[in-house]
Amino acid sequence: MGQPWKDHPSWDVVSDASEVAGRDVAHLLLDAGPDELTETRNAQLATLTFSLIVLDAVERLGIEPTACAGHSLGEYSALVAAGALSFDDGVAIVTERGEAMQAAADHRPGTMKLILGLDDDSVDMACYRADAEVWPANYNAPDQVAIAGDHDSVDAALDEAFALGAQRVVSVPVGGAFHTPFMVSARPRLRKALRAATFREPEVAVVANVDALAHKTAEDWQALSSAQLCSPVRWRQSILRLAGLRHTPGRATSTTSPTSHLPVLNGDAHDSGEGEHLFIELGSGGVLTGLTRRIVPGATALSVATPSDLDLLVEAISGHSALHTYAASHHGEHLYVSERMVISPCAGVFQPTGACAAAAAEGETIEVGTVLGHVGDVEVRSPFAGWLMGMLALPGERVQSSQPVAWLRAG
Repeated sequence: MGQPWKDHPSWDVVSDASEVAGRDVAHLLLDAGPDELTETRNAQLATLTFSLIVLDAVERLGIEPTACAGHSLGEYSALVAAGALSFDDGVAIVTERGEAMQAAADHRPGTMKLILGLDDDSVDMACYRADAEVWPANYNAPDQVAIAGDHDSVDAALDEAFALGAQRVVSVPVGGAFHTPFMVSARPRLRKALRAATFREPEVAVVANVDALAHKTAEDWQALSSAQLCSPVRWRQSILRLAGLRHTPGRATSTTSPTSHLPVLNGDAHDSGEGEHLFIELGSGGVLTGLTRRIVPGATALSVATPSDLDLLVEAISGHSALHTYAASHHGEHLYVSERMVISPCAGVFQPTGACAAAAAEGETIEVGTVLGHVGDVEVRSPFAGWLMGMLALPGERVQSSQPVAWLRAG
């Protein structure tokens, strides 16, 4: 899945992730086969890194979300996208999470199945009637719920589900019974990784899997991330929550299939009717895009999984009337297609050049290749020409690789 991105500038994310994780992430994205990627420790690291590649590419266009959510593992991509976690902390947590969940799955083997054609309450009832080691794991859409547990218990629940009117069952190619009590043994290792990370206040709200509520405080997320391990993913409810949010985004932030990051760009044009919301799925595949269209009929949902999808994203934003209305009434939303972000090439302390350090520099013309500052000894050069609208990193601020440091409007 990584092959289309290999020659894109955002591929640099892979080497950064490999360094943090101590793993060859490029191998997972380019060479690993299905059996290797089904292993939880590999699937989680590969999926997170891939979504961060796509996020980096989207941020290079100057596009940012107004709210975020991520399905299961994708919640960590969403937290990085919202600025609640640094790139390094996100990769470090997911590396430990994958190893811990792999060990838990080896200790208590399990499976996951999708039930189609039943509502949430009916699937809950099927699991209760089975009276076994099986639980709802993902509430994905109005008529799609995943259950998980040991093989015999899941089969018993499926019998009950068909008796209640289920139409079809689909196997989920994962390595364990995720989001159930089978993952309890992974919790101590995950909690240790969460305590070692620094959670910051998200720059935009992130809707949590655990309660489908929007959270904007740093203190919430350590507990939510721990609880998510053994709790069902309330995805249908989360998308409905996103559809009801009206946020004014802050400055630019740094980030397929059942573990995606899915930000939403919300218009605020009350007379726009259908299509008012624009949901963007970042990562491999487009499963969440399809689910979103079923959860919020009339909403526009788009999957960005390859470099060619970036053009479709720009077209979708430029043609989305509600977003134009919203952007026109809020200065600095970064929703204009003409706006660009200059990002840091590496992690370290940022120091702008003399001219860019002054407030008077805003509005100055920037040429391609202009040095805007340094991160350590590495120059930060603008890949774009345009007008400097503002610096997004302060002198002496420690920045992460791919973090936006300046905002330009292309000429």
